[in-house]
Order: sequence, then structure tokens, then C-alpha cells
Amino acid sequence: MSTVIIRPIGTFRAAPFLGFAGFGAFWGVWGATLPLLRAQAGVSDAEFGVVLLFIGAGALPAMLLTGRLVDALGLRVTGVLLALLGVMGVVLSAAAVNYAALCAGILLTGASSGAADVALNTLAATVEKRTGRPVVTRSHAAFSATVALSSLGAGALTAIADSLLVNFAAGAVVVVALGLAVVTTTRPAHAQDAAAARERQDAAAPEGQVEPARPGRTSWWIALVMIGAIGAFAFAAENAYQSWSAVLLTDAFTASPALAAVAPAAFATTAALTRFATGTVTLRRPIATLVAASAIATGGGVLTAFAPTLPLAMGGIVAAAVGTSALFPTLLSYGLRPVPDGSRGRATSAISTVAYLGYLAGPAYFGLLADAGGVQRTFLGVAALTAVVLAAIPALKRAGSRPLP
Repeated sequence: MSTVIIRPIGTFRAAPFLGFAGFGAFWGVWGATLPLLRAQAGVSDAEFGVVLLFIGAGALPAMLLTGRLVDALGLRVTGVLLALLGVMGVVLSAAAVNYAALCAGILLTGASSGAADVALNTLAATVEKRTGRPVVTRSHAAFSATVALSSLGAGALTAIADSLLVNFAAGAVVVVALGLAVVTTTRPAHAQDAAAARERQDAAAPEGQVEPARPGRTSWWIALVMIGAIGAFAFAAENAYQSWSAVLLTDAFTASPALAAVAPAAFATTAALTRFATGTVTLRRPIATLVAASAIATGGGVLTAFAPTLPLAMGGIVAAAVGTSALFPTLLSYGLRPVPDGSRGRATSAISTVAYLGYLAGPAYFGLLADAGGVQRTFLGVAALTAVVLAAIPALKRAGSRPLP
């Protein structure tokens, strides 16, 4: 019986970067277009805040289930899910004419986003394993960079057309095109995977013979969930800086709106540059990267919390961007590295779904602390999140050394 050797073919290695660029293009348009969405639906600020919770409500179950879909159908489904996300933006812009329709549209958009998220991370981890290159971290960098670019583009388009539908339609053209590119670039690998699956089936136990159970699989999945839990702290910290840094500059340093906007822009830009620059070291020295990144992020949080001047606060925000931006991609890469191809989608679901809980809980955590002690001192609580990541690294190292059953 011949042996099927899995190798990346042609542009397969570009697929994660194309996919994450499309994902970033959607979310860049989303962030810049939210005021138009709120105005079209005719909802209040309080109602709109509640509506945005439906993103998470749709994303979580989709993230939990998509891994099995990718494992069953192959990596090509990633491009389909990404294209679906682009189309959902157009559907939402056309349907969101009242509160109920807005809730339903955002719920479906969240589900599409969660599914695309898990599929893209599965694709990136697969390409990284097959090529030995730092694909996960750098594809996340492509996401950050594209969010910034598409936000600027959507802002310019709003100034010209002032149309929700035009913004999402323009975004859909880009996202769908990149989704189709992912389908095309993953096709050769899909053919090889199918051949490998047939070979494994031929080598399986004879019909009627039960394959012996493999002990330890439950504990191995628990280890993946633990990695996701650590990722939840990293996600919550990253989201806090992205969402509240402009508020910090406005409240604590009386910055103008234009100057305050520099903070999240600087955070996103630093995150993208850090992910591009540290890709190789995160792949080769993941534990050392996590130690350094969590320590830098914690230091940045402390500096932000106690900075007496605006430049020092910006220095803390930039330092936190350097640290937090490396955490989740490194955790994901490290956790998925030993996972076989046939289970990587489900493993990605386990890590990503648990980590996403931190993204959802982060705003409430920060809001409660800010209400009690003010926005600036609350960044000390954000530093505590990354300190937890630092303290958990010894347990993470033991989990990562657990052999695959």
C-alpha cells in the first residue's frame, strides 16, 4: 500500500493570510459602520448596547460546533464560511429596520463570525504544522492590520455615500473574494487530505472488530480547555485596552476626541507589528514568549494605571499592546501543535470557545471596576488579568507536555 505524504501545495500556505485579511476587512467595516446601523434601526444607546450582546450569543454555539464541521468537510469549508460572513453584513444592512430585525440580524452575524473564526484558526494551525512556519501569529497580525485599513476605508466611504448598505456591500465584495481565494488555495490540500483519509480507513481495524479505547483522551481535552481558560484572561485584557484606552485619555487627561482616538489606533498598530515581528520566536520558544509577553503586558497595565502624564499613559498602552498581542496566538499555536489533522477543528473549538468567554466578560469586568475606582486605576485590574496568565504558565507547560493519547 502506498504512503500518502502531506505537503503544502503551491499557494496553500497563503490561505490563512487571505482568510484573516477577509475577516479583518469585515470587522473593520463593522466598527466604522456601527453608528449608521444604530441610526437605521432607530434604537437608543441602551437598546443598542443590549443588541450587541447578540454577537456573543450567536458566536458561542457556532464556535463550539464548527470544529466538527471542519474536521468532517475539510479546510475548504473555511472559505465558504468567510464568504457567508461577508454576505451576512449585506443582509443585516438591508433587514435592520427595527429593533427585532436588528437583534435577529446581529445574532446571525455573530454565528457567522464565530464559525469563520474557528475555521480560520484551524486552517492557520494546520498550515503552520505542515510548513513549520509561524503562520498562526502572523495571520493574526494580518487580521489586525486589515481591521485598521478597512476601518479607514469605511470611514472614507461613509463621508462620501453615508449609506449602511454601501459600506457593507463594499466590504462584502472584498470578504467574498478572499473567501473564494481561500477555497481555491486549499483545494490541493483537500485532495491530499482525502487521499490520506482513505489510506487510514484502509488501515483501520477489520469490520466488526472494535478498536481498543485509548486512555487519557478525556484528560487531554481538559488540557485544551485549560489553555482556552488562560486565553480568556488574555482576551479580556486585550479587549480592555482596545475598548477603553480612548476613554482613559478623555477622562483622566482631558484629551480631545481626535487625540483620544490615537490610543486605540496606536494599540492596534502596535499589535499588528508585534505579531509580524515575533512570529518566529513564538513558534520556536512559545513558553518563553508567553512569559515575556505576560510580564510586559502586566508592566504596561501598572504604568497605565499610575501614569501621571498622557505620554506615560500612552507608553503603558503601547507596552500592553506588545504584550497582550502575543498571548492568544501563541497559546493557540502551542495548544494545537500536537493535535492530529482529523481532530484539529474540534480542538480549535475547545480552545477558542472558552477563550471567547473572556472577550465577552471583559467589558463587564472593566465597567464594574471603573465604576468603583475610576477608569485609570481600573487598568491595575487589567494588569491583574495578565498576571494570572504569567502565574498559570507552569501549569500550561505541564499541559503542553502531555502526550497525545
